[in-house]
Amino acid sequence: MAEKLRAHILVSGRVQGVFFRNSTRKKAQALGVTGWVRNRPDGQVEAVFEGEEEKVRELVDWAREGPAWAKVDKLNISWENYRGEFEGFEIK
Repeated sequence: MAEKLRAHILVSGRVQGVFFRNSTRKKAQALGVTGWVRNRPDGQVEAVFEGEEEKVRELVDWAREGPAWAKVDKLNISWENYRGEFEGFEIK
């Protein structure tokens, strides 16, 4: 059985108004990763990903670039223990 993992990320740069949240949700759903994504008032995008370690890491790697219109300047990651608290992936 695959190891499960949780990642809490903060993404800085041109990440709001460029379909970052919707693109993240679509990518997460395609990978079978659960969690959420939201815009923050400070201009960053924040997200929590949970699932199989390989899939979570793939989603984090994707978030380093984001969708075509985004320009990611910085991505902070906090690796956490899997909690299994989500049923799907949502935009908050």
